[in-house]
Amino acid sequence: MELDGRVVVVTGGTRGVGAGIARSFLTAGAEVVVCARRPPHEPVAAGGREASFVPVDLRDPDAVGALFDSVGGRYGRLDCLVNNAGGTPYRLLGAGEEASEGEGAREARRHARVVELNLIAPLTASLAAHPWLRRTRGSVLMIGSVSGTRPSPGTAAYGAAKAGLEKLARSMAVEWAPEVRVNSLVLGMVRTELAHLHYGDEAGIAAVGATVPLGRLAEPSDVGEAAVFLASARAAYVSGASLLVHGGGERPAFLDAATVNKES
Repeated sequence: MELDGRVVVVTGGTRGVGAGIARSFLTAGAEVVVCARRPPHEPVAAGGREASFVPVDLRDPDAVGALFDSVGGRYGRLDCLVNNAGGTPYRLLGAGEEASEGEGAREARRHARVVELNLIAPLTASLAAHPWLRRTRGSVLMIGSVSGTRPSPGTAAYGAAKAGLEKLARSMAVEWAPEVRVNSLVLGMVRTELAHLHYGDEAGIAAVGATVPLGRLAEPSDVGEAAVFLASARAAYVSGASLLVHGGGERPAFLDAATVNKES
């Protein structure tokens, strides 16, 4: 298979997009290690093969270093790191600043934790993985978001972190060349087990999917297939790139608001 014998670490690979990515790598023949703070509810498996799970807090540099030492010691190599772990709750900036004294400081800390998880943790993991990836001329893959390329009301800190992540990837691609390739997948809306938290019930998910040019939300497997491509020899000359996985993007709002040039 395409990635037979390769070793891949997927952070946050126990559910949602991360699990979809892990399954695609398993199907492609790779040995896959998924990590998160808590174990998966069920094994992450595909094609009769199963990913290994290692518990880790990605905000702890010592624990992250131990993770990659463990992976390197077990398999003797590392070929790809997928920095997928991340996310954020919906929270408007300043939403609680008048609730009580000191709320502004507490809110700032909450947003700082979002940036830490979505930007600092991928940097920490990449630095820990770098010595192993150099040996195999491997690659790093950042899982970004369209939230980092457009206004992101309700998830502003997350959007800012994802914008920084894409910039980080491009700089790393220059600094770490030619030994290590670094790329980003910039995701649009994905249907996961938590989709209802963002889009509502099935009717809401369908309505949101209808706004996408391809007519649906992405599935985690769609992201996984793109990740396998960027990690494979087929993308050997691709580094510093941002691959949009968003189904064609978002229809500009002005097209619907305008009173001319309407389709019959």
